[in-house]
Amino acid sequence: MSAEGVDLKKRRTLTLATSAVGAVGAGFIIYPFLAAWAPSEKAKAAGAPVEADISKLEPGQMMSVKWRGKPVWIVHRTQQNLDDLVTLEGTLLDPASDDTAQQPDYCKNPNRSIKPEYLVAVGICTHLGCSPTYRPDVAPADLGAEWKGGFFCPCHGSRFDLAARVYSGVPAPKNMEIPPHQYLSDTRILIGQDGGEA
Repeated sequence: MSAEGVDLKKRRTLTLATSAVGAVGAGFIIYPFLAAWAPSEKAKAAGAPVEADISKLEPGQMMSVKWRGKPVWIVHRTQQNLDDLVTLEGTLLDPASDDTAQQPDYCKNPNRSIKPEYLVAVGICTHLGCSPTYRPDVAPADLGAEWKGGFFCPCHGSRFDLAARVYSGVPAPKNMEIPPHQYLSDTRILIGQDGGEA
């Protein structure tokens, strides 16, 4: 076959033009496919960190915010609550929070918190996912004289102290989860994003 009469420059130009059109066409086909894998705006918002204003939260009170579709409790513990936590260690399943999957490293302490006076915990029982009730009262008739405040799960009777640590001998197998969080100021907490120590 003879190369006479073939314009090589024209051939290269046509090859490059065809390749460019093909690449653009492939991009139009691939982009929607890859975009379908990305989370929706609703899903991004559901997993986004949330801010909580704790300026009006009095000692002994609890507030709830929603993060990733779960209730997150913020409890302003009293000094008596903090003093009582130490006395409960012999009755708890994991008093030292050794299950490191249940809290960030900066909350692996007796209070399970960054600031001792505030507990931030996911309000879901680790047994079957019920939501326990906040029971700050001391020694109520239905929970016994040893009860020093905490969380009681009405579904199957699991009990947690005011550091969200599970008592021994109840159905729940581990402490409640402490979500990643940080303090933006003395009155604002950002839940869902690590910030480390205060």
